[in-house]
Amino acid sequence: MPRIFNTASLKERRKELRNNQTLAEKTLWQNIRRKQLNGIQFYRQYGIGAYIADFYAPSLRLCIEVDGKQHYTKTGKEYDAERDNYMESLNIKILRFKNEIVIEDIENVVNEIKKVIELILDSEKE
Repeated sequence: MPRIFNTASLKERRKELRNNQTLAEKTLWQNIRRKQLNGIQFYRQYGIGAYIADFYAPSLRLCIEVDGKQHYTKTGKEYDAERDNYMESLNIKILRFKNEIVIEDIENVVNEIKKVIELILDSEKE
């Protein structure tokens, strides 16, 4: 089976994205890094197949995307739908937040992420 996570072909692009984060990505990262949420490890710019997730928690199969204006164009919506379908085929849950919401209301964004983490953890116990 071919490797699908963090492939070498996307290594430089992942590094470039980590070094050039948007304000919204920086804001969210400050709140989820170092296992701050329920002890869950998140990674920035994590490769999944041909795509790069903004943030990913492998233990939960949870992807968090912070969407700028380009995601709301026709082309952006089509790309995101294709990407989401791929990730969902791998049983990866996707959470999306608009840049503005992350910047203006990080507390509620973090609370929403915590709720999803708890739901996933609870479902694993069953």
